[in-house]
Amino acid sequence: MTRWLLAALAALFLAPTAQAVDEADLLPIDEAFALSARATDRGRIEFHWEIAPGYYLYRHRTGVELVAGGFKSNPLELPEGEAYTDEFFGDVETYRNQLTAVLTGAAADDATALRFKVKYQGCADVGVCYPPHTKTVTVMLPAVATGDPLAALGGARGPDLFGGTDPARAAGGLPLPEEQAFRFEAIAGGPDKLLLRFDPAPGYYLYRDRSTVEVEGDGVTAGAINWPPAQAHRDEHFGDVMVFFDPVDATLPLQRTNTAATVLTVRTTFQGCQTDGICYPPMTRTATVTLPAGEGAAAPADAPRETPPARAPTALWLALLLALGGGVILNLMPCVLPVLSLKALSLAQGGGQAKRQALWYTAGVLASFAAVGAIALALRQAGLALGWGFQLQQPGVIAALALVMIAIGLSLSGVVSFGASLAGTGQSLAQKSGPAGDFFTGVLAVVVASPCTAPFMGTALAFAFAASPAVAILVFLALGLGLALPFLLIGFVPALASRLPRPGAWMDTLKQVLAFPMYLTAVWLLWVLAKQRGADAIGLVLAGAVVLGLGLWWWEKARWGRVLPRVLAGLVVLAALWPVLAVQRMPAPERAVVAEEGVVAFSAEKLEQLRRDGRVVFVNMTADWCVTCKANERTVLGREGFRTALDAAGAVYMKGDWTDVDPAITAFLESHGAVGVPLYVVYPRQGEPRVLPTVLTQALVAEALAEAAN
Repeated sequence: MTRWLLAALAALFLAPTAQAVDEADLLPIDEAFALSARATDRGRIEFHWEIAPGYYLYRHRTGVELVAGGFKSNPLELPEGEAYTDEFFGDVETYRNQLTAVLTGAAADDATALRFKVKYQGCADVGVCYPPHTKTVTVMLPAVATGDPLAALGGARGPDLFGGTDPARAAGGLPLPEEQAFRFEAIAGGPDKLLLRFDPAPGYYLYRDRSTVEVEGDGVTAGAINWPPAQAHRDEHFGDVMVFFDPVDATLPLQRTNTAATVLTVRTTFQGCQTDGICYPPMTRTATVTLPAGEGAAAPADAPRETPPARAPTALWLALLLALGGGVILNLMPCVLPVLSLKALSLAQGGGQAKRQALWYTAGVLASFAAVGAIALALRQAGLALGWGFQLQQPGVIAALALVMIAIGLSLSGVVSFGASLAGTGQSLAQKSGPAGDFFTGVLAVVVASPCTAPFMGTALAFAFAASPAVAILVFLALGLGLALPFLLIGFVPALASRLPRPGAWMDTLKQVLAFPMYLTAVWLLWVLAKQRGADAIGLVLAGAVVLGLGLWWWEKARWGRVLPRVLAGLVVLAALWPVLAVQRMPAPERAVVAEEGVVAFSAEKLEQLRRDGRVVFVNMTADWCVTCKANERTVLGREGFRTALDAAGAVYMKGDWTDVDPAITAFLESHGAVGVPLYVVYPRQGEPRVLPTVLTQALVAEALAEAAN
């Protein structure tokens, strides 16, 4: 015991020495010491190791323990090893090249399989020792000899589809050849259906969701497999999966355009594992089936579907109405609220200038929407697939917006006063700067509205991007008019304007309080930038923010002084913009693949495979800069109720990330008539996919998943 303790301590202290060896040259322990086990008869179990060159096993560290099954065993028989003086264990015996240990005993008459825990330890000649390793193996026992020939063939397991029995039952050893470990058979279940049997041997299991079936025949195509209930299983290779441990009978509906009797070639690809043992690579089997003549050629409801084309164009008047409504609702979205608070403060301070301020604000909104629409349309004409919020995929835009939000926050905090007109608070230095302040508040409202998508906007923008440029600009202007409409009403309806609070000292306090939403918006933008370009980009922008604060403070101090200090302060402010150019040029960092539990990363190929398999799929297209997306994920998609609805429908949750430019996701968005995120699509087992609204509720999602599962 003391010697083992000293060896363990030595291994700990010598660990740095082991690190000096190139770990890439070391084999995984299961390759260095490849273990297999088999029963040569019901009273003899052999455990065999194939030992790689340059590696050895310790004799005294090798043992076997029965953990399941009826078997009264004798001590484990180990051959003599090669004498060796070990620096940790002293005088020992070791094995090289191969080792066969034998366990004899008597198996119970009703025992069909035994499970053993095998313990062993070995080293590499380069001076690295593996820690003690334990592996559980299952050994199938030969059947008890009787006068019934079915027993020797494993007849107790039951007949196959053709009335035969499973010869793999009688085959002892581990692992079985894949033909014995997994059998497949197919017969016709009628003119429009196949009966399939997947038959894993005892001690083996089959993955449900890694099994596909295709048919080849004149005028015949396959629908989705109808599986019986599978068993939930925690798998070391694929995580939480659904598997079959016993023979499983499934049906495959067929679509026929040829009603004559037809010979089909059925090809299936599947994958399975040995319990507590090896996993087999994907296997492909074929079978020939004669399909009887049919009576009709109607397509079954669960035949594979193609992705539907983009939505049909909407009438112009309806598109304009939807855009107007979407713009109005945009006022309620969280990304716009900070700027709207500033505009409301401006109107309260206006002193009877509400009409003029509303008009200039509306002009700024309309000009900005027209500019955004024109740029997006021009870039799409140039071959770039862009949509709403596309500018936020550019790290330079994110960095610039963060600095703008910091500048506005400093203005509201009283560090500098020239930014008040930009923020639209009405505190202008001269009367002529008032309209400019209102105009640029409208511009700012459009800029910060980009991360949000309001209801009705999606259909209107899809129409705009599919229409002529002139009509598209009309839709963008209608969207802008909707955003500005509440302030237009305040400016032109005296009864509404009269309800605004009277100016007073409270406004200065409120103005300073409103600085903090601006700072928080800058923090959020920096978080998005970190997702796009990493920590180096954040460091650059934070340095730029400090320089910007210095420049604005200096500008305010030199406001009424000499010209030179103001020029120098202006140069400092311009220098603060250098990080914007720098982060735009930075390459995107290699993103570590972080697998979310229960989430499948979007892939067009994977989605198509799931559809062929007849799975319900919930697709979530999101982005880190999309406020609407994050709100839905927090209030609906991140709740337990959503997981419960997924489990009830047997659905796969697939997520795509559009934070950076991704042509595959852009193509998916366009295929569903969407011009931006969020996009939520539910693919049913049968029928067409359903596109959900941009703002989700738990009841809506649960109802869509339940409908897709039926």
